[in-house]
Amino acid sequence: MQQWIKEVARGKRGAKDLSYEQTRELARFIVEGKATDVQIAAYFIAERIKMESPEELLAFVQTFQENTDKLTIKEPVRDRIVDFAGAYTGRNLFAATVPASILLAESGLPAFLHSSESLPPRYGTSIKEITEELGVNTNQDVQSLSETIDSANIGFAWADRFCPPLAQLRSIREELGVRTLMNTVEKLLNISNAKSLMMGAFHRTAIVKIAPIFASLPYDNVYIVQGVEGSEDLPVHRNSFIYTLKNNELDSFIVKPDEYGLFEEEKKEKLTRKEQADITLALLNGETSEQLKYYYKQVLFNTGIRYYLFDATPTIEEGIALAKEQLRSRRGMKQLQKWKESCVSQPYVG
Repeated sequence: MQQWIKEVARGKRGAKDLSYEQTRELARFIVEGKATDVQIAAYFIAERIKMESPEELLAFVQTFQENTDKLTIKEPVRDRIVDFAGAYTGRNLFAATVPASILLAESGLPAFLHSSESLPPRYGTSIKEITEELGVNTNQDVQSLSETIDSANIGFAWADRFCPPLAQLRSIREELGVRTLMNTVEKLLNISNAKSLMMGAFHRTAIVKIAPIFASLPYDNVYIVQGVEGSEDLPVHRNSFIYTLKNNELDSFIVKPDEYGLFEEEKKEKLTRKEQADITLALLNGETSEQLKYYYKQVLFNTGIRYYLFDATPTIEEGIALAKEQLRSRRGMKQLQKWKESCVSQPYVG
């Protein structure tokens, strides 16, 4: 490890990017337990200061993918499933991706969610905590989760269980308390073997940096959203960019909530895990009170756009109309119940 740390930790001017091959070797040292906690922390901080190159990031992603247990989903479902890769640092604002994924699953578009327990620097409410609060079993193994997705078109994976090397880095990351390249790596474990991915990023600079690695990853459709808190969720109080990767080319377009009658003034209240779950349950139950207006419109907007992007409806307008009918008729609530009943409890062995 020392030979590589010396290269990336020479200071802002002297630091050098490692090659893809060098970084692969370094990443294997980490996943195989050959690096000490001090060496790993030193490397992460040095990379944070230097800023990792696309080649370095790709080397880490592929190494951790190789050390991740993958689901065995039946082919028709696997071919259509969408991996919604949110930030593992958690959410303070509403996580619309949870009810949106439930609606997608109800209409026949398979959806996959994943996270760990919340991490620094945000320490928000994780997708794991929200789904647990909804009564979904988040502690499934490969076989039981694969069966859940096959039967319910939706699933959640606790990433620590599927990628032990990732779990082993938690204490180091918590002590550091800052973002590292692992904040991107964990989003791209591809536990479900999905060909379609939607992920969030904070700003265009990060998106441009990450885009080149997808040429070497097995995704057919990639959408990167400049969403709420760096998530894949679009807000309805402002316009947003959606970046598309097709044939290794990065393109983008703007979506405007007011064009669909869904603009709403920003709602900034920080939500607990129970409040997240209660809002989701109310929306799935067909409630449309004034207090829920922002969240209701956000779920319609995000679900409708996802229907369009992943070829479930020919237009965004039709996708929004479908989502509105699903909520009105409480079909989302029925789908949530189906999801919960399809989960099989499995003991966790750390």
